[in-house]
Amino acid sequence: MALIEIVNATGPVAELRLNRPEKKNAVTMELLEELVAACGALANEPGLRAVVLSGAGGDFSAGMDTSVLMGFAGQLDAIKAEMLAPEGDANRFQAPAKALADLPVPVIAAIDGVCFGAGIQLALAADFRIAAPDAKLSIMEGKWGLIPDMGISLSLPRLMPADRAKALIMTARVMSGKEALAEGLVTRLSDDPLAAAMGFAQELATRSPDAVRASKVLVDALWSNRTAEGLRLEAELQAALMGAPNQVETIMARMQGREPEYK
Repeated sequence: MALIEIVNATGPVAELRLNRPEKKNAVTMELLEELVAACGALANEPGLRAVVLSGAGGDFSAGMDTSVLMGFAGQLDAIKAEMLAPEGDANRFQAPAKALADLPVPVIAAIDGVCFGAGIQLALAADFRIAAPDAKLSIMEGKWGLIPDMGISLSLPRLMPADRAKALIMTARVMSGKEALAEGLVTRLSDDPLAAAMGFAQELATRSPDAVRASKVLVDALWSNRTAEGLRLEAELQAALMGAPNQVETIMARMQGREPEYK
């Protein structure tokens, strides 16, 4: 089964669908690789006018699959080395968000259910986000003693003030769709985010494709923080945290249902 489905790949509006509904579309490395490949394929579609990013089964994404995180435990040195020495500007954790942001056409994320951690970083890479009022969103890495490091430097600085960004990252607070709209993380609300996203995409598809693409380039250039330095900083800070005593204590305390004792 494909972990990323492309619906209507050759039409004016394509849908990229995260496809692990039984796991609330929790992210695996294979899913991320498929997403990068799917973005690469769509980028070369001449008739494409817009892309809708969604999750199958009523949830956008629960974030990184915990089995993946547990699998990293025995190979932290190798993972850190890979994070810090990517083949290009982005390492393999950051590449999917960069691939979404680099698509030449508008990308609209349709958010319902949960949108946590890695999932929200993918959604933030879109140009627009339409969420259900009762969706649950969180930049959740702080819950595990980590920071968001999957391309958030490409998106968050242009969406919200620094103080509010720090608060969300430091506390890992879970927000409703309504709260996320007030914070500036969501573009608009809808009781049916996918239908609203498809409708907006169809509206954009009726506009001059040259003007729409140029508009994206213009705004991204004026508001952008899309630098290799930002991605590098994400990787450096995360590598320093991974496996450090306080991060290990955070994980153990959560697993044991107790308050952490930090040094």
